[in-house]
Amino acid sequence: MTSKNILVTGGAGYIGSHTVKELLRRGYEPIIIDNLSTGYRKLVVGGEFIQADLRNPDAVRQIFSGHRINAVIHFAASCYVGESVEKPMMYYENNVLCGMNLLAAMLAHDVRCIIFSSSAAVYGNPIHVPIREEHPQNPINPYGQTKSLFEDILRSHERLYGMQFVSLRYFNAAGCDPEAEIGETHEPETHLIPLALDVAVGRTPNLRVFGTDYDTPDGTCIRDFIHVCDLADAHIRTLEYLMDGGASAVFNVGTGTGHSVREIIRAAERVTGRSIPAVNAPRRPGDPPSLVASAEKLKGAIGWTAQHSALDEILSTAWNWHKKLRGCAD
Repeated sequence: MTSKNILVTGGAGYIGSHTVKELLRRGYEPIIIDNLSTGYRKLVVGGEFIQADLRNPDAVRQIFSGHRINAVIHFAASCYVGESVEKPMMYYENNVLCGMNLLAAMLAHDVRCIIFSSSAAVYGNPIHVPIREEHPQNPINPYGQTKSLFEDILRSHERLYGMQFVSLRYFNAAGCDPEAEIGETHEPETHLIPLALDVAVGRTPNLRVFGTDYDTPDGTCIRDFIHVCDLADAHIRTLEYLMDGGASAVFNVGTGTGHSVREIIRAAERVTGRSIPAVNAPRRPGDPPSLVASAEKLKGAIGWTAQHSALDEILSTAWNWHKKLRGCAD
């Protein structure tokens, strides 16, 4: 594959920035769009950065007019389950209407290849685990609903306009760049592992465990944690698959192994060597008890398997970044 100019929306965010770094390492020329509402300019380590908002269709069209773009990796979205329940209209605007603006600009400039950052939230409460791609979609929060809806829009664009796409439904992104050059940072922070590490560095006194009465072995939610570097690899390899003539597809990206909240806390204590006190809190609306992926379809299509998603590697890389982020010594 010789096409090198890849537009990355949301490339200053957590997963986007790691994917940009890996694109650069593999010789691609990323063009990054981010409005910096939740992303950070300092996380973009190379490529051309453009501060722009997908809500502005004229700005999006101008970016395509000024660059020869070969394909798009689309991360830009609002991504908090709880917030989506509180502000559903914001999620429909950011995750659906903004995506439509992007697709319109792609069609106008004859760009027909897109990798979409989807989510396991499209499945809702699973009937069986591990979850396969043909599992019924019944999202239980607006976040999952917007991801499912945009997948439908991509299918219609394939039928109507020949748009080729891969939708990657991933589970819980975790870990950080092993060089600790970039990493995970959100404001406010809602993700389990960085919240646990904030307790380990003494920034907060304890970790809240949202729900302890789920139908799981220890009563806490179970999730499939996938290292962000494995996710970056999956995005680039499915991009190459698509640009080399692969058919449009939906793939799960995960490990097939679930870990409970309490397991994560114990592992974080082991890796950091520090106590992480936890307090019980009520369930959050929209949280299913267990989400674990089957990634066999992706393995069969391109030979992909997670290489860096062992729990200790996830936590070790996250810990190295977190100490740097918080200005803490060992």
